[in-house]
Amino acid sequence: MSGTVTTPASRMTALARAELTLLGRSRATLVAALFVPLVLPFSVWSATKDMDLAKSGLTVGTVVLPAAIGFSLLFAVYTALVGVFTARREELVLKRLRTGELRDTEILAGSALPSVATGLVQSLLLAVGCTVVLDVPAPRAPHLAVLALLLGLVLCASLAAVTSAFTRTTESAQVTTLPVMMVSMLGSGMAIPLEVLPDRVASVCELLPLSPVITLVRGGWTGELSAYEVLGAGLTALAWTVLGVFAVRRWFRWEPRR
Repeated sequence: MSGTVTTPASRMTALARAELTLLGRSRATLVAALFVPLVLPFSVWSATKDMDLAKSGLTVGTVVLPAAIGFSLLFAVYTALVGVFTARREELVLKRLRTGELRDTEILAGSALPSVATGLVQSLLLAVGCTVVLDVPAPRAPHLAVLALLLGLVLCASLAAVTSAFTRTTESAQVTTLPVMMVSMLGSGMAIPLEVLPDRVASVCELLPLSPVITLVRGGWTGELSAYEVLGAGLTALAWTVLGVFAVRRWFRWEPRR
């Protein structure tokens, strides 16, 4: 009697379904992934009251909306996946999965799917919510916003896999994720738009991992990015994504750190 034939898609779907069940049992992860990104945009909205946005051609909506999507990528995808990869490694789940039919890329992709899907849906809901509440007009270049979101999802997933390699336990993930979290929130245009920073500071901040994502999202709504700016942001995001994938292949750990 022949065995059941499986495909990469079916194997990843099965793994994603199991991971989704486990994700639903982690209350701390759910709170961080689902509720924190909904609260933080209010702090950005409050901070915009002290900014001279009109001088930079911005509005409250075009500041808060990209920030909301950035928070979703950081909390629903990046921090959640650092915990997932670390927990599954320490529980020997990853090691056992490698002995079966699943390939390494399938294990990583299948494990990441629930968090990535959560980040995608949440980002779309936040975009709609900000559009309605803050009276933001329809995006003038929606293709840029879509490109930014897709790049952000892949980038945050790869950054999470790399960070997990240096994370000993799920508890220590609260510490190891801080550098990326703080640098991204303060320097990538979420809390403070790059347009209001001094030119030299903004030029450096433009090179941070999530900066091109925020820039492209904002440009998708304003439609004011030049072809040169779009190309620069796209190449920066692509470079970080390629670097992240290389780092995962080089340093990702499949067995417990002991």
